[in-house]
Amino acid sequence: MDEAQVVGLLVRRCIAGDSAAWEDIVQRHHRRIYNICYRFAGTSDDAQDLTQEVFIKMYRTLGSYDASKGAFMTWVTTVTRNLLVDHFRKTKQDRMTDSLDTAPSEHEDAQPLSAQIADPSKSAHEQVQSRETKEAVHQALQKLSPELREAVILRDLQDMDYKEIAGALKVPEGTVKSRINRGRAELARLLQRTYRQVI
Repeated sequence: MDEAQVVGLLVRRCIAGDSAAWEDIVQRHHRRIYNICYRFAGTSDDAQDLTQEVFIKMYRTLGSYDASKGAFMTWVTTVTRNLLVDHFRKTKQDRMTDSLDTAPSEHEDAQPLSAQIADPSKSAHEQVQSRETKEAVHQALQKLSPELREAVILRDLQDMDYKEIAGALKVPEGTVKSRINRGRAELARLLQRTYRQVI
């Protein structure tokens, strides 16, 4: 049985009221959804709240999933994306007044636990460099427009292909490629500016 068949069976069992099937769906997709929410929202607290909202929305709309229209992961990403767009619209005014200079220590505390655990195979210097690079990329991502940010996150951080992203965002593949290219270029420009300031 392939992954699509397994997920299809889990969805049918869940719709029939099997709570174990729902728990399995949550376990399979929690990390990915959390990562999308974290990259988009920028804080661990917001990402946890948004992830919970995504699962509530998924549970309520699970019956609308149609396997003939695409992979379950594409449907999940669409649900997540729509909720994030709604969140962005609701909080747009708040973010416009936020300082762009969030204290690094404040952000480090908001990192997912997996990001805070040191890799014993790296030296202390390498670990510091790795953490600083992740922080710089995270800060730069937050400065991209929402449409460029979501395209870059889905392609470069979630490793989705162009067709899946086009399905999730409901735009043509050409638009997806354009947004990814523009997002990467803008990200590179922001990172160059950051490193010039450091040097």
